Amino acid sequence: MKLEGQLEEIIYQNENNSYTIAELSTEDEVYTVVGYLPFINEGDFLSLEGRFVTHQDYGRQFKIDTFEKKLPESKDAIEKYLASGIIKGIGPSIAKKIVDKFGDETISIFKFEPSKLAQIKGISENGAKEMAEEFNLKWDLWQIVGFLEKFGINASNSKKVYEALGEDAIEEIKRNPYILIDITYGVDFFKIDKMALEIGIDVNSFQRIGAGIRYGLILASYNGNTCVEKEKLYTFVKNKLDVSEKYIDEVLINLIATGKIVEEEFDDKKWIFLSEFHRTEKNIATRLYMMLKTENIKHIKSFNSVLEKVETLLAINLSDKQKEALKQVNKSNVSIITGGPGTGKTTIIKALIDIYSADGKKVVLCAPTGRAAKKMSEATGEEAKTIHRLLDIGKMEDDKLDNIDADFAPIDADVLVIDEMSMVDVFLMNYVTKALYMGTKLVLVGDSNQLPSVGPGSVLKDLIESEKIPTTNLDKIFRQAAQSKIILNAHRVNNGAYFVSKEDSEDTKDDFFFIKEGMQEKIIKELVSLTTGRLQKFGDYDFYQNMQILTPTKKGPLGTKELNKTLQKYINPEKEGKREKKFGDTLFREGDRVMQIKNNYDIIWDRTINGIYENSTGVFNGELGKIEKIDLSERQVKVVFDDEKNVWYQFSELDQLELAYCITIHKSQGSEFDVVIIVLPQAAPMLLTRNLLYTAITRAKKLLIILGTKNTVEYMIQNVDSKKRNTGLRQKIIGLLE
Repeated sequence: MKLEGQLEEIIYQNENNSYTIAELSTEDEVYTVVGYLPFINEGDFLSLEGRFVTHQDYGRQFKIDTFEKKLPESKDAIEKYLASGIIKGIGPSIAKKIVDKFGDETISIFKFEPSKLAQIKGISENGAKEMAEEFNLKWDLWQIVGFLEKFGINASNSKKVYEALGEDAIEEIKRNPYILIDITYGVDFFKIDKMALEIGIDVNSFQRIGAGIRYGLILASYNGNTCVEKEKLYTFVKNKLDVSEKYIDEVLINLIATGKIVEEEFDDKKWIFLSEFHRTEKNIATRLYMMLKTENIKHIKSFNSVLEKVETLLAINLSDKQKEALKQVNKSNVSIITGGPGTGKTTIIKALIDIYSADGKKVVLCAPTGRAAKKMSEATGEEAKTIHRLLDIGKMEDDKLDNIDADFAPIDADVLVIDEMSMVDVFLMNYVTKALYMGTKLVLVGDSNQLPSVGPGSVLKDLIESEKIPTTNLDKIFRQAAQSKIILNAHRVNNGAYFVSKEDSEDTKDDFFFIKEGMQEKIIKELVSLTTGRLQKFGDYDFYQNMQILTPTKKGPLGTKELNKTLQKYINPEKEGKREKKFGDTLFREGDRVMQIKNNYDIIWDRTINGIYENSTGVFNGELGKIEKIDLSERQVKVVFDDEKNVWYQFSELDQLELAYCITIHKSQGSEFDVVIIVLPQAAPMLLTRNLLYTAITRAKKLLIILGTKNTVEYMIQNVDSKKRNTGLRQKIIGLLE
């Protein structure tokens, strides 16, 4: 079917993909329309093709398949369009005056003779110019959106293309569609390639092969790599583009000569980098080199006596390795402290804070995620911020390649301590090193055997393996920690050994249980039993206060999506008076445990802690909370997060939340929970790795339960992650410091 009319109201629009719910006014009636409508505004005239569907909550709607944006044609339509407020400075009164004056020529006046708009009382010459510019900008932008949409390039990328290329964007793209690869990180090469070949660009052209090389390098970065082995890049481009090595050779030489890509040789192989990734690694290596060579102005002369006083004050006996780590911090401007659970990393951080604070120096604590920062605060009793908050990065993170050379306000610290360093990617490390004064001490704390960062790079591992950054490896498990089967088994898994036997762990706490079960139905039954009373009887553990279920995968009956639906039925069942809201495939209910799944820098929150009220903005990916209230009349949901932030979400913003009775092991990184239940289903080998199991086990503080088969556990222990990341940071540090 076809509908034509004016967009009266945008009820909801997803800013990332432009999925829209709106009211369209036709000559007959007003319809609710749903679908993807990039760069439309209230007041726009649209021609839609699609069909009517019935939504279970909202009733009859028109589902859009394709659409076209039209300029209004009749005088009434033009007046209605201008009166909608789409152009700043034009309301109903001014719109009527413009149309009365220029009639059918109104659109032409805006496009070709904007100065005539100043003939209208209330419009200045400057105002006329600005109105015409805005009118034409919106239309030019739409033309680009319409052009790119044919090739599957989404609205957010269309906007960026317009900002980069301006009003001549379509002509520029027609001449060389591959420029889109340079403008947009994450665009689909093969859709652009299709466009280029249709336009008539030669299969063996420099532009095509150069874009294919760049795309191959970007694709590799999605898997954490900052570079690609030259021979493998050849193979990728040759197979995907169906071109010969002769042409690839010529283009590679040119790209290297012009600085678009960089070739390096190390580990007896040749590697190719995107220049942006090479520069990022080089920035990090150079800054760390400079810091190591800078005078140690924060050095404490009477360090040993201060250390003794701190030991007395904290009533602790530091091990030789812990003392060595602290002395190394004093000796060097950059140092690393690494080790598994129970090896005393937190004690070192606490001692470090007291040592440098007593000397009048400012110690600043930070971590890559909100939950990791919260954990750090709880462990030390001092404030810890996320790295994003510390640097005030905000939305610039959304396009990382464009921000490599961005400047930051210097961090006000004598000593900066970063915890959970295994989660820090090359972009974040680049930002941190750029923001540090020369002379500030940088202390990196983490466990290199945990899962690597989501973003590209393997920063902590590369720094340690360079053997050029002073590193203390804590390998002794403290007596108290050694009484925990959780910690013993974490270390055994990390060393490639199976769990401790009963005979070997008679003097340990009963804090680790392996329920051997392979049947999905029985695993689900065990989960329900454990979370709805069994563990409360065992140790007074309440699901919302103490527990978290982890699984390696999102898919399948034992993945997060299905398990969350199942667990919701039992942990937070339907009840009269308990309000619900269906959003997409998810049913949200008052009392549900939820997780924020994307960074929202603008959303407002408030909280009162110890009688002190505060409010600010920002909720970040991975934060956990509970739905306290669903207000159906105001179309809002109130979530109280674990750090007591109160946040109201409009119904249209619920795509930012998902149920979190069960979360993936990746999402749990940087967090700790009193009780962790790990579900280990049969899954793809790439998901069943040693470092994934090790990371999951180390999330538990008081009790760990694993549900799965012995075969799966043994496979994971032996499956050392074969996806070693290809990076060049280690080599750059070695090169500089040698």
